[in-house]
Amino acid sequence: MTESPAKDTARPRRGRRESRPSGDDREQAILATAERLLGERSLAEISIDDLARGAGISRPTFYFYFAAKEAVLLALIDRVIAEADAGSPGTPDGLALDPVGHWRAAIDAFFATFRAHRAVTLAAARAHGTNREVRELWSRVMEGWVQRAARAIAAERARGAAPEGLPPRALAIALTSMNERVLLATFAAEPPALAEPEAVDTLLAIWLAAIYQAPTPPR
Repeated sequence: MTESPAKDTARPRRGRRESRPSGDDREQAILATAERLLGERSLAEISIDDLARGAGISRPTFYFYFAAKEAVLLALIDRVIAEADAGSPGTPDGLALDPVGHWRAAIDAFFATFRAHRAVTLAAARAHGTNREVRELWSRVMEGWVQRAARAIAAERARGAAPEGLPPRALAIALTSMNERVLLATFAAEPPALAEPEAVDTLLAIWLAAIYQAPTPPR
C-alpha cells in the first residue's frame, strides 16, 4: 500500500506451539502447502488432512504446529506482510531527495508482494469479515501504514515541498484505504478494477496530486 510499518514491529505467532523453532521445515511445508491449495480453492474447502498430507506429516503432527487451519492463514498473512515491509522504504530519509521515487517504491513494494502472494491476499480479504483475528491483524497493519504515511506527509509540509491542507492523518487514511480497495479489486479482477500494469502508476499519480497538489513534487 503505502509505506510499511517499522520492520522490527513484533507480531504474535498465532496458533504455533512456541516450543518449536521458527524455521522448522515441517512448519514451512505446511505454509507452502496452504498457499498452494489456496490458489485452487477456498480455505473452507481445505481440510486439515489436505494440509498435513501436502506437508508430508500426520494429522496429529499438524496440531503440534497450528491449532487450526485458520491459524495457518494468519501465519501466511504475517509472512506476506513481513515481506512487503522488507521491500518498502524503511525510513523517509530519502524523501526530500526523490519524492516520486520514494512514494513509488512504497506503493510498488506492497503491490508486488501481495500480487506474488495473490492467493493469500484474496483469502485474507474473504476472511476479513468473518474472522476476528484476521480483522484485528489487518487493522494493526493498516494503522502502521497510515502512521508512516502521515509522518512522511507532515515532513514534506515542514520542508515546504507540500502545501498545508487536510490533516496528514486524515489524508493518509484516505489514500491508504484507496490503495487497499484498488489493489484488492485488481487482484480479484472484480469490476470495476484497474488492469494490473496500470495500478501502481495510477495510485502514484493520485498520491502525488493529493499530497503536493501538483503532478510532481516541487524540487
